[in-house]
Amino acid sequence: MINKAFSYCLTLLLLLVSVLANAQQQNTESGPVNEFFRSNGKIYVIVGVLVIIFLGIILFLISIDRKISRLEQREKSNP
Repeated sequence: MINKAFSYCLTLLLLLVSVLANAQQQNTESGPVNEFFRSNGKIYVIVGVLVIIFLGIILFLISIDRKISRLEQREKSNP
């Protein structure tokens, strides 16, 4: 169980590091939509919402994995 938790944390950490590394790149795209979001500071709201959605999906998948593991253990113990 500790190995699974460690692997989840490590995966999440590596994902976060890669996202932060890509966030440092300069975006040279200039379009009306990009200029609008940057001028109003709404880009941070969009990034925040996306992070919350991805965290929700990750937590949901972890909970499903735990439930499936419990069911598999119960199935092994009761033939």
